[in-house]
Amino acid sequence: MHASVEGWVEALALADHARTYAHPTTRLTGAAVDGLELDGFEEVPEVAGLADTWWRGSDSLIAVYRGEAEVMDAPRCKTATVYAGLDEWGLRGHDGIDRPST
Repeated sequence: MHASVEGWVEALALADHARTYAHPTTRLTGAAVDGLELDGFEEVPEVAGLADTWWRGSDSLIAVYRGEAEVMDAPRCKTATVYAGLDEWGLRGHDGIDRPST
């Protein structure tokens, strides 16, 4: 759930980008989502998440999806994906930083 269509589109683009460049990725569900340590991470404001949020750390992105769990009152439906192993380009995309060679 996002505050705007633009935020939803941003979340989709960020997910595609993260899936492409992160290695490894880890998926968490249910109570494990509540155990995520987000100290040192900043929320990605462009996503405009209400229940679904993205967080940026020093070398990773984390997507947290709580909307379905909240609407259905089903905590087991909470999910999070940790996209790790990202460099500066992988974290922020093309902001004047050349794409790394693969």
